[in-house]
Amino acid sequence: METHKFSIRTGKRTELIDITKIIEEFVLKSSNAAGICLIYSPHTTTGIIINEAYDPDVAFDINYFLDNLVPKNLNYRHREGNSDAHIKSSIMGNSRIITYSNNKLNLGRWEGIFFCEFDGPRQRDINIIFI
Repeated sequence: METHKFSIRTGKRTELIDITKIIEEFVLKSSNAAGICLIYSPHTTTGIIINEAYDPDVAFDINYFLDNLVPKNLNYRHREGNSDAHIKSSIMGNSRIITYSNNKLNLGRWEGIFFCEFDGPRQRDINIIFI
């Protein structure tokens, strides 16, 4: 097992950031040529997803849909004021497992890995584990 960690700075309250190239760099340098790659965000108001990365409008549409599905200002009880971010994180999930072989992610043709920020802007950590 091999572990890595990196940080990113988000710029908006809600956004999807394509982190595929960053993850690919770690996979390329992995001591195991094949296995599974676990990507995990240790924050309760973030997510990790895999979706189309070719057209940036897809990420925009996902974020737009989530903002409408889970509005920021409802009669939430959580005093911190970020209940919507917690709910979005719960819907999307904060980890993904991807297989890799020959030090290359086994993603589909148009797929990319996205970090989902729901309570930014902030400095965020992302953990990667190779098994």
